[in-house]
Amino acid sequence: MAPPSIEVSTREERLAYVLGQWRCLHNCELCGKCSLLRGREAEVVYVDYIEGRRSYMEITFEIRDINY
Repeated sequence: MAPPSIEVSTREERLAYVLGQWRCLHNCELCGKCSLLRGREAEVVYVDYIEGRRSYMEITFEIRDINY
């Protein structure tokens, strides 16, 4: 599922998307989401997307570039 566009979504919709995409799967050995976020909460990492300042993909690419 593609992230809601900032232009046509509400803050609540964007927050729900982030929380849904980064929810804990309780299988750390296979998942790796926590390591990508480096111990931070997803809503902190994606605050600019949630508040409508930057796109979800822009932040995701930034996370990827930092981790690799």
